Amino acid sequence: MMTSVGAQSGVSHFFLNLLRIVTALAFMQHGAQKLFGLLGAQGTATFATQLWLAGTLEFWGGLLILVGLFTRPIAFILAIQMIWAYCQSHLPRGFFPAVNGGELAVLFCIIYLFLASNGGGAFSLDGLLEARRRRKAAGAG
Repeated sequence: MMTSVGAQSGVSHFFLNLLRIVTALAFMQHGAQKLFGLLGAQGTATFATQLWLAGTLEFWGGLLILVGLFTRPIAFILAIQMIWAYCQSHLPRGFFPAVNGGELAVLFCIIYLFLASNGGGAFSLDGLLEARRRRKAAGAG
């Protein structure tokens, strides 16, 4: 069964946005634990420590990913953070993520690399701003 290119585009935009939103909501929880002591955390990170920086990136970076603002550069930064987290916290416990507990770091890294290369999607603030810019350019030309 063949589908039109437009239908595929609409479906892929839907799932790109769904992936972005669900990933951001899951990621923000880790930052909320570190920064605000929520969701079963035993305390909060001390200001200007590595744990505080990680929480800041996770919560506020996740929020930017959630709304889709500056998606590409933020996603790239978060992918680097996940590489760092994997190398520092998981890799010393073994190479394989199933053994060292690094599955989430690997998955978040790959998803953020995907978002860095594909952007936030049509239903993101980036997408809305781009559509607005294109309308203005078409009207001026």
